Order: sequence, then structure tokens, then C-alpha cells
Amino acid sequence: MTIPLWLTLLAWAVTGVGLLCATIILADIYLGGYRQAMTSWEAVWPITAVYAGPLALIAYYRWGRPATPKWQQRHGTPPALGLDATAAVETLPGGAASFIGHLIAVPIVVATGVTIAGQGVWPMILLIAAFALPLLAAFEYRSLTLAGQIRSAGQRLRVALKLSVLAIVAFDMGMGTTMLIVAFVLGYPPVTIAFWFVMWGGLLLGFMTAFPMVRRLLRQGVTEPAPVG
Repeated sequence: MTIPLWLTLLAWAVTGVGLLCATIILADIYLGGYRQAMTSWEAVWPITAVYAGPLALIAYYRWGRPATPKWQQRHGTPPALGLDATAAVETLPGGAASFIGHLIAVPIVVATGVTIAGQGVWPMILLIAAFALPLLAAFEYRSLTLAGQIRSAGQRLRVALKLSVLAIVAFDMGMGTTMLIVAFVLGYPPVTIAFWFVMWGGLLLGFMTAFPMVRRLLRQGVTEPAPVG
């Protein structure tokens, strides 16, 4: 399928804005000194900015930066986040894990030409989940450790795996749907910027499908919020 020139230009523009927002966040963290207490967040915030652009930048300055030690030394403890804001922040690591899964899985499938039922999209979806799951599980395990609510390492691991599986499944309801549309309707090759532009939208859709699940888990007290600063 021929990709319209306007779509290619739009895709590059949106991706460029996302990369700029990610650079601003990275500069604030490493040059501005707003280091995160949990190092993983120093990857989550800029990764989120690549696909969410200004939305991630706003979220970072509203929720991420105020939770850092440097900000609190200057301004005091920020107000506690409400349930919706906490759920929004807690959904971001799943998107970052999925993003990394894309960067690894898509080139592998393209390079090897592997297919399932004659389609490359199926191994892509499986590999993305396979790479994203351990990343998110490690993040959740670290979060639970810092929260200090579960003393048993084995129980922390079980809870981290449960949360990660639920998050990946919920995220893939949106992300997977987008990938199927690209494969069977749009037909954009993975080597084009148009493909990745649609993936950015898929990650946003994945956030929307995962958010309700994360919010419900937090409301039920199944998980503790991950330290953001």
C-alpha cells in the first residue's frame, strides 16, 4: 500500500516532537539534577514522552518532578495524588515496557522473516509481550520491595508477576488491536515511519485500556503505588 506523503510528514513531525519532549525530560533529570529515587523512572518518563509527546511532558512536570528529592527540598512535600492520577502514573511503566518490546521484537521479525499463519504480526505481538513481561515484572518487584509492605521475596515475586501479566494483557487489548489494523487494513511496512506513527497511537490506546484495570487494582489495595521520585 502506498503511504501518502502527508502521513509520512505528519509521522516525522509527531515523532520529532516526542523525541524533543523526551530530551527535555532527560535534560531535567540529568542536567537539572531532578534524579528519581527509583532509577527505572528515569527511563519510563522519557520513553513515555516519545509516544505521548507533550502529554508526557505535562505529566512529568506535574507528577514526576515534584516527587523527586531535589524538588521536595526546595518546595516541601507535594500534595498526595488522587486515585485517578495515581492510576495514570502507575500505568506508564507498562507502556514503557511495551515500547522497549517493540524496539526489540519488530526488528527481529523483520530480519528473520518469521511468520505465523503467513503473517508477521502474530510473532510480533507474542515477542513484544515476551520481552515486555520480564521488564515490567522487574519494575513491579522493585516497587514492592521499596514499598516494604511484603516481606517475603517469593510473595513479592508472585505479586509482581500477577500484576505484570494483568497489565500486559490489558495493554495489549489496545496495542494488539492497533497492530492488527496496521497488518490487515493499512498494510504499512514496519520499516516505515508511518508504521511507527500508528504504533505511537497504539501505545496511547493501550494506556487507555490498561488504565481502568490499574485503577481497580489500586482501589482494591492489590498493589502499592510505585515510588515516583
